[in-house]
Amino acid sequence: MTEPIPTPARSNLVGASRAELAQLLAELDPRPFRAEQVYQWLTRRMAGGVAEMTNLPKALREGLAARAEVRDPEIVETRRGSDGTAKLALGFADGAVVEAVAMPMEGHTTICLSSQTGCAVGCVFCVTGVLGAGRNLTGAEIFGQYRAVLRHEGLVGAPVNVVFMGMGEPLLNVAGVARAVELIAETVSPKRVTVSTSGIVPGIAKLAALERRPKLAVSLNATTQAQRERLMPAASHWPLAELLAVLRAFPLERGRRITFEYVMLAGINDSDDDARRLPRLLKGIPCKVNLIPLNPDERYLGGLAAPDETRISAFAGILAAAHMNVTVRWSKGREVAAACGQLRGQIALRPPASP
Repeated sequence: MTEPIPTPARSNLVGASRAELAQLLAELDPRPFRAEQVYQWLTRRMAGGVAEMTNLPKALREGLAARAEVRDPEIVETRRGSDGTAKLALGFADGAVVEAVAMPMEGHTTICLSSQTGCAVGCVFCVTGVLGAGRNLTGAEIFGQYRAVLRHEGLVGAPVNVVFMGMGEPLLNVAGVARAVELIAETVSPKRVTVSTSGIVPGIAKLAALERRPKLAVSLNATTQAQRERLMPAASHWPLAELLAVLRAFPLERGRRITFEYVMLAGINDSDDDARRLPRLLKGIPCKVNLIPLNPDERYLGGLAAPDETRISAFAGILAAAHMNVTVRWSKGREVAAACGQLRGQIALRPPASP
């Protein structure tokens, strides 16, 4: 019996550049405007398939569909909180699952994207870090994640902000994140895109070299090197002085500031002494400080707790008295484990890795 000849896999159009689309269309219709039409359908209109590209001739759509497809990650689970926050688990062809979040805000929706399928940084207050490392997502996979959230949540054409604060360390995947930001920039200005890092110094330098830079947020969480290493083991690779030096050199457009995120842990980094050290540490950097009370997870973050509101207010008051721009982020999505530091990227929970 003759073995059937396998059908060649069709390429995925999501994430393709204009040049790649032109090459794919060369035998079908080599005119440059055709590649541009397809690119706009993918990056601005978020088309879910070639058949939706109605300004292409039928024969061209059929020819393109025979060679390629529009394939976003599959939404395998959605959890929605009473505040409207939606947490979506998205699955890729290799079985990897990441989580993304859509948070309704006043006048816009904030989309939180993942850049890796796990996280090797190992911050003790973050569920993703406790669960361990994963692989990098490609720029196309990150952009597909963005498209999938927009389409699922009915946000195509709506005002959105984008933050890379989901699973993974974005600046351990600069190439993938930079490509995704480039694609997202077709609909969202880089001024409304924020990349958050635990302080990967070489990655910050690479981000600084980009022609169109997103906003930068740095997860600081401590006011001494020793304290930071206890909370964020990866910080041992880059002394606090080295991190602050690269941040002082980071190019900022007019009106932009670096955001310093400070996850508050009761009895660990919330003292008055910590609050007094912080302004001295950040002196000379145009910045704002975002205080984030720990988002608890009894299964994975046992033994850690957020300070009470009185302590948080006292800490913020010391910063304000030192003329720092300070806010407290009361995270949305806690009830569906969609808040900062709570993303797991798995449907069936597995036990945490050994310390």
